[in-house]
Amino acid sequence: MTSDKRWTLIAAVLGSSIVFLDSAVLTVALPAIGLQPRLFVSVLEGQNYVQYGYLLTLSALLVLAGALSDFYGRKKIFVIGLVLFGIASFVCAIAPNVEFLILARLVQGAAGAILVPGSLAILATNFQGEEQGRAFGVWAAASGIAPIIGPFIGGLLVDELSWRWIFIINVPLILVALWAAQRHIKESRDETASDDFDWIGALLVGLAVGGLSFGAIYGQQRQWQDPIAFVALAVGALSLITLPFYFHRARNPLVPLSMFRSRNFSVTNLSTLLIYGALYVQLLFVVVYMQGTLGYTAAAVGLALIPGPLFLVFFSTRFGALASRFGPRTFMTVGPALMSVGMLWLVRIPADSAPWLLSIGDPATYLPPTDYFVDILPGQLFFGLGLSILVAPLTTALMRSVPGRQAGLASAINNAISRVGPQLAGALIFVIVTASFYAGLANRVPGLDVNSEEVRAQLPPLNAPDPSVPPETADAAREASTEAFHLAMLTTAILLALGAAVNAFGIDNRQALEPVESASAGDDPSDQLQRTTTEPGLSG
Repeated sequence: MTSDKRWTLIAAVLGSSIVFLDSAVLTVALPAIGLQPRLFVSVLEGQNYVQYGYLLTLSALLVLAGALSDFYGRKKIFVIGLVLFGIASFVCAIAPNVEFLILARLVQGAAGAILVPGSLAILATNFQGEEQGRAFGVWAAASGIAPIIGPFIGGLLVDELSWRWIFIINVPLILVALWAAQRHIKESRDETASDDFDWIGALLVGLAVGGLSFGAIYGQQRQWQDPIAFVALAVGALSLITLPFYFHRARNPLVPLSMFRSRNFSVTNLSTLLIYGALYVQLLFVVVYMQGTLGYTAAAVGLALIPGPLFLVFFSTRFGALASRFGPRTFMTVGPALMSVGMLWLVRIPADSAPWLLSIGDPATYLPPTDYFVDILPGQLFFGLGLSILVAPLTTALMRSVPGRQAGLASAINNAISRVGPQLAGALIFVIVTASFYAGLANRVPGLDVNSEEVRAQLPPLNAPDPSVPPETADAAREASTEAFHLAMLTTAILLALGAAVNAFGIDNRQALEPVESASAGDDPSDQLQRTTTEPGLSG
């Protein structure tokens, strides 16, 4: 690998990693942020807006950012994203009140929408063949590290310094990425693009993705009691239905419908919707269940969940290279299948499973780890191994399914789907978990009015019951939570199995291995080379 390619990889990985890291780090800082001055919002609203405002603009603007990257130049737009993210991070660090912080977080999310698809597009146009698969593997590994180290780094900064440091730490990382991008990344763009950018299409896509994401998030927060959530979902759904009709008639559509004629592009995005919906939802429910029902501390949960993602860190590069050589179909089938096995293993967790440890640093609170190693660890290992097998091959299949000139747009569409999927799957599983929990609780405690606001406040699903609740009712709630958790994990296992089936019957290895048009950095548009691996692979 040349020096330019090495620094290009570093810039792309740093650019995307800070987006994932910022989301992971913030979680542990929210309690401290809630103590800051507020002008109009309540504590809880302020915390929610700081967290979800970032995710909303990030999701809604992904496709627009990817299209702009292909249209105006991937390096140029990527550099703009780095600058905006750095400025927004600094503004977040000096925010005088929560409202100001929320506005800065919205800008930060918009910048993140540029960096994630932009980084993949840069890798797709600067690396070819098996080297490209390795680059995607490094990118996937770095993305996997963020959820592991993010909460630890965030907690350390908040405890020892201030919550403001979780934003300040972004600045030096961005400066390194900015230097590497300016110095070593070669510019590339879609040379066939028209002079007319489709801003109407961009608006419709933003309304579709943003409406569905906001509606799902807001609906869960408000227990589906606020009509605003349903209005947002309706706007998102109507915009989504309108999109294909508009793109069919538009002269220069933001998203050419011809992209979906690529079998691998369509199949990869469908499996992404299923798999990533299950992936993020399982993490949320596992964390809540372990803390609320099984009694793990936050730090103990963090330690307990580390083994699984380590597979992604150590093996994703290797699986990316193998997918480039033999084709991605087998890896994209085996990966989610193993993840599904991991979720089925968690379905067997009993309500009285003992925590591994209750408090970090105090040997007196250690409990026998037998239950953790039997009930939780095997499921996490299956899940982590499957994830490491899946991610880089999926990225390889996606980026090789369309011409290189559409790399930014393809990456953006897939990233948008990977963010909408968790919100929609989360909304579905939230309804399932809530209904199962209160039905189970009513059966175990006859006469308890599970529909009253007081009971629901004292006995939330999967969470620890209020201390004022009688012991026998608390035990019943623990059993009902375990039953609801089993149903949630079974649902995620089904989604993962469906994703594996879609990939097994849908992915065409020949398309992933045959040369495609590659508008690579520095190519003359009139003499573009076809650059992908020509090594023999599995038959399609």
